Amino acid sequence: MAAPSHSDRARSFNAAAAQYAANRPSYPPALFDTIEELAHRPLTGARVIDVGAGTGIATALLRSRGADVLAVEPGEGMADQFRSAHPDLPIVRGNGDALPLATASADFLTYAQAWHWTDPTHSAPEALRVLRPGGALALWWNTTPLDIPWHAAQAERIERRFGAHPAVEQNGSGARAALTDPTGTLDFTRRKVRWSRRVPIDTHLANIGSHSIFLVHGTEASAAFLTEEKQFLLAAFPDGIIEETYDVDLLVAVAPTTTSF
Repeated sequence: MAAPSHSDRARSFNAAAAQYAANRPSYPPALFDTIEELAHRPLTGARVIDVGAGTGIATALLRSRGADVLAVEPGEGMADQFRSAHPDLPIVRGNGDALPLATASADFLTYAQAWHWTDPTHSAPEALRVLRPGGALALWWNTTPLDIPWHAAQAERIERRFGAHPAVEQNGSGARAALTDPTGTLDFTRRKVRWSRRVPIDTHLANIGSHSIFLVHGTEASAAFLTEEKQFLLAAFPDGIIEETYDVDLLVAVAPTTTSF
C-alpha cells in the first residue's frame, strides 16, 4: 500500500469527527494567558479568526475568554460536528492557504493543531494579509512529553507498529516548520505550557485513535493496535484511569504595524 499523502491524512478526520470531538484534549487557561502576554493585547473584545477549527475545541475556549470569534474549517465532516456542538458559534468553510476573509480584518489568527496542514508559502502571507497591523498569529499543538516513562513507552510502540516518529506523527506538531518563515516577516516567540488531565483508559485510546496516523491505516490495523495497547495500559494503570500529560507548543508572532500584504 502506498504511503498516505498529506492531503489523505488531512481529510481523514472528517469520518472521525464525532470521535475527535468526544475524546481529544482541551487546552489550559494558562495557554490563553500566555497568548495574551506575547501578543501584548487581550483576547476579550478582540476579533479572532480560528483557522482549521475542527470540532470547535479551541473556538469555544476563545469565545469564553470574551473574544469575537469566527471559525474557519475546510472539512465537511468536521464542520458538521462543529455546528452540532456549537450552534451559537459562527463558522465558514475555507482553509489557511486562501482565507475567505477581508484584508486587515482580524486582531488574532489562531491555529490549534492546524498550521501543519497548511502550505506556509501561502498561509504565512495570508495571515499577514488578514491580520490588522500589530495583530497576532498564534499557533499551538498539544504534544506528548517523552520525559514521562509511560508516554515514551507508548510512543515507541506506535513507532514500531506504524513506522512513524511519534512526536510528530501522533501529535502533528509543526512548530519546527513554522519557525521557517517564508515571508521573512514573522518573528515567532516560542513557549511551552505543561498541563494534564485524568481520563479513563478507553477515552485515552479513543483520543490517540483519532490521530491521522491511525485513521489512514484503516480500522482493522488501528483496532488491533489499540486492543493490544489496552492490555499494556491496564497493567500500568490497574484502576483504569490515566493521567495524560501535555506540553502545549506555542508560537506567537506579532504582525508589523505597517504591512504591504
